[in-house]
Amino acid sequence: MSVRRVVAMTAAVLALLLAVLFSLAVGARAIAPSDVLAALLGDGHGDAAAAEVVREMRVPRTLVGVMVGAALAVAGTALQGITRNPIADPGVLGISQGASVGVVLAIAYAGAHTLTGYVGYAFAGAGIASVVVYGVANSGRGGATPVKLALAGAAVNALLVSVTTAVLTTKASALDEFRFWQVGSLSGRDADIAARIWPFLLVGLLLVLSVARGLDALALGEDVAKGLGQRVATVRVVGGLGATVLTAVGVAAAGPLAFIGLAVPHIARALVGTAHRWVLPLAALLGPVMLLTSDTLGRVLFPPSEVPAGVMTSLIGVPFLVTLVRRRAVAA
Repeated sequence: MSVRRVVAMTAAVLALLLAVLFSLAVGARAIAPSDVLAALLGDGHGDAAAAEVVREMRVPRTLVGVMVGAALAVAGTALQGITRNPIADPGVLGISQGASVGVVLAIAYAGAHTLTGYVGYAFAGAGIASVVVYGVANSGRGGATPVKLALAGAAVNALLVSVTTAVLTTKASALDEFRFWQVGSLSGRDADIAARIWPFLLVGLLLVLSVARGLDALALGEDVAKGLGQRVATVRVVGGLGATVLTAVGVAAAGPLAFIGLAVPHIARALVGTAHRWVLPLAALLGPVMLLTSDTLGRVLFPPSEVPAGVMTSLIGVPFLVTLVRRRAVAA
């Protein structure tokens, strides 16, 4: 256990605590940290109106942000390890788009018009998309190699985009409702959303963490991984299943948020190296920091309007990733 890794993990925990505090205190109405604490403790002190805003609106929104940020960051880390592709993320491999198809079909044909109503359909869409991608990549000689996974993901993603466009073209009434979900946002997320996704988040995290050593071995090459006693197919299936569940959690709860699953794994590797037993926990901390910071900034840039978190994650994430690339700190 190196000092550098301990420092990085400690700094990430502190950054997450600060991001949570800012998410609870900053918005259209600024609330003092002391009032935030009083609202959380429920001790009857502090501003009663502020306490209601914190407990009823900002706590659920922040909790969903923590879970979604962790889910997407860990999913991206796992997918990059499974495919040995540094630009792999849930969007590139079609999983996010599968969830989007599930939501647009729910809106257009199943009469789902609430955020909680979308969750099940998004999970189903993400799961079907991941199975199709793996099935296509696994067919033929050589099985599901990294190149075949990437190509299958790109092909399935293009097909799903076409399906989404076709549905929205023929069902214009679904367009307005879907586009607000598609941009990615934490606005309006309540405690019901958090209650529905946390069991899936826990399962996905456990699945991915269980193959951390296998992902380390895969990074050395498939033949080397087999020589080290790893069951490569099992690592890919278990890790891919965990990444699918985590992607479904994030997309179902907040829409297809861009860049978290791509940028955060590289930032984590730059800080603690390539060992997944360190990269995965650090990504789980940094993902919520990026998402909550993006969401908080989006609330205050153009008051009283909000810039959706999905827009802000790209604006914040791109400079980080460009800096890492320029310093040659990005590792596959």
